[in-house]
Amino acid sequence: MDRLIYTAMTGARMLAQRQDTVAHNLANATTNGYRAETTAFRAVPVYGPGEASRVAAVETTTGADFRHGTLHNTGNPLDVAINGKGFFAVQTADGNESYTRDGQFQLSAEGNLQTRTGLTVLGEGGPITIPPDNEIVIGRDGTISAVPSGAGRQNAQVVGRLKTVNPEERDLVRGGDGLFRLRNGEQADPDPAVVVAHGAIESSNVNVVEALVEMIAVARHFETQMRLLQNAETNARTASQVLSTGG
Repeated sequence: MDRLIYTAMTGARMLAQRQDTVAHNLANATTNGYRAETTAFRAVPVYGPGEASRVAAVETTTGADFRHGTLHNTGNPLDVAINGKGFFAVQTADGNESYTRDGQFQLSAEGNLQTRTGLTVLGEGGPITIPPDNEIVIGRDGTISAVPSGAGRQNAQVVGRLKTVNPEERDLVRGGDGLFRLRNGEQADPDPAVVVAHGAIESSNVNVVEALVEMIAVARHFETQMRLLQNAETNARTASQVLSTGG
């Protein structure tokens, strides 16, 4: 009885958390470069005062699905996507380095390359500044060239190179802002093997149909846990009545 109550109770709580994760993924189905969140759970014995039969469901890992999204050509000179593994490096408001797959960039009033949310896009030498009235050309290796208005490509000048990194996925952790960071708090080294696609963006890797099916399945599992709790209550009430009658 004790095992049933604790397992069903904590299982229902973890399923509610999983439902939140699925809902969050669905909300980001149209977010460029988004990596779906994943969760896993396991049953463990409850230590401390009480019966040793108590078992609880706990979260074991909260990670990310690193499958690639689909690349879409936009023709926008400031849109960049990573073709394969890797991340763009950006600088957050606190000055730390973080990583994203969203390459829909823009220019600030000062000509600094930024994300749509205003974060500074980092190059291998620091922030990247684009001269005014210049056409932007970004190579497969992330090299950014500026071509003066009215001039030919032969007059292009290299103004920087995107810092692209490719750390081990197991070493990455997602922050509350949706950006990834290294677990040890250090900065990842640039990886020249990362290939970028100019004039394209990567879609979210969330499969809407799969997420909706999972949401329905989680809801049914939650209902099962609640029915188990109701059964445990009914069994306890029946046992009490039997004991009272026997007394």
